[in-house]
Amino acid sequence: MKVIQDTIPLFKVFMTEKASIETSKVLTSGFIGQGPKVEKFEEILRGYLSNDNVVTVNSATSAEHLAIHMLKRSEKNIISHHGVCFEDRFWDGIKEDDEILTTPLTCTATNWPILANGLRIKWVDVDPNTCNIDLDDLERKITPKTKVIMVVHWGGYPVDLDRLRDIQLKTLRLYGFKPVIIEDCAHAFGSTYKGQKIGSHGNICTFSFQAIKHLTTGDGGCIVFPHKQQYNRAKLLRWYGIDRDENRKDFRCESNISEFGFKMHMNDINATIGIENFSMVVEENLKKTIDNANFYNNALSDVPGVTLLENKLDRQSTYWIYTIKVDRQTDFMNKMKHCNIMVSRVHERNDIHSCVSEYRCHLPNLDKLVKEMICIPVGWWITPENRQYIVDCIKSGW
Repeated sequence: MKVIQDTIPLFKVFMTEKASIETSKVLTSGFIGQGPKVEKFEEILRGYLSNDNVVTVNSATSAEHLAIHMLKRSEKNIISHHGVCFEDRFWDGIKEDDEILTTPLTCTATNWPILANGLRIKWVDVDPNTCNIDLDDLERKITPKTKVIMVVHWGGYPVDLDRLRDIQLKTLRLYGFKPVIIEDCAHAFGSTYKGQKIGSHGNICTFSFQAIKHLTTGDGGCIVFPHKQQYNRAKLLRWYGIDRDENRKDFRCESNISEFGFKMHMNDINATIGIENFSMVVEENLKKTIDNANFYNNALSDVPGVTLLENKLDRQSTYWIYTIKVDRQTDFMNKMKHCNIMVSRVHERNDIHSCVSEYRCHLPNLDKLVKEMICIPVGWWITPENRQYIVDCIKSGW
């Protein structure tokens, strides 16, 4: 088998020609902050995700940070019934000794915002068949201090959201409250669970539009909320707590700020990139990526030394990464390097870092998985010739 000369990349930035043209117009428009382009991009996302409560931010890290920050305070719904308004408390807030149960197999952008908010991490093992959070281990580790559950849809493959909801309701029966579920959807733009887009199942969801994600805005992210009150509050908090929609006598001087916020808003430059990339991503690139993954699902299903991950019919991954398990991981990586194919585990397990040493615990599934898992190129840039070459290199042994 002849080795190709040009390396097949694991990731690649997608940018339409029109994105650069339209961005140039914004750069010379005299207005490059949060403005009409951000509003237009949010409207596109609302339609795609079937949820009106979409708030863009400047990164997925900010999305995680802001979502967790908001949960530290109790929340109420204002409900109108027969013309009478009354309050319905749906969240009591998080105390300092409460816990957030989360997966360690993810980018640190998922978990470091927990620390940045002064809260405690409790690690949950991973499912070796999906690389997602192990829902059996999650259920065992629920306590009266469990206030938030963080899940990541690894590679775009959705967590079993029905089982997760059952665990949430069991906690309500046992302890009198439902932990909030935050879905980290950084890998899962366009993925579906039982026919519905990830981001539309009633949880707080965060998305990444970082450079190498399916949909990029250069950098950026968004949060999807289940409650209108959360959406309204997040719009304020992403920009210092200032109401940008109010009519002010002096456009540079704001009214009273009742709750301080952050500088986490998206700007019109990033939003323009997202607007111009969106259609081609959802109409072409996601389909190409899924087609490449389906090719691997068939071609690698019976290769000695290779184990494929779970692929249930009730959910559709958009395969931001395509993960397999291999025997002799180091030998496999060396073989792929020789074949000029980039491979990687992509994310180091978060629990091994010294800054979270106090939370360390035994995670047997993850201990084994990190010695087997590897990601191979699958994205829109992988041609039929590329993917056949990758399969041939794997089948030739290592």
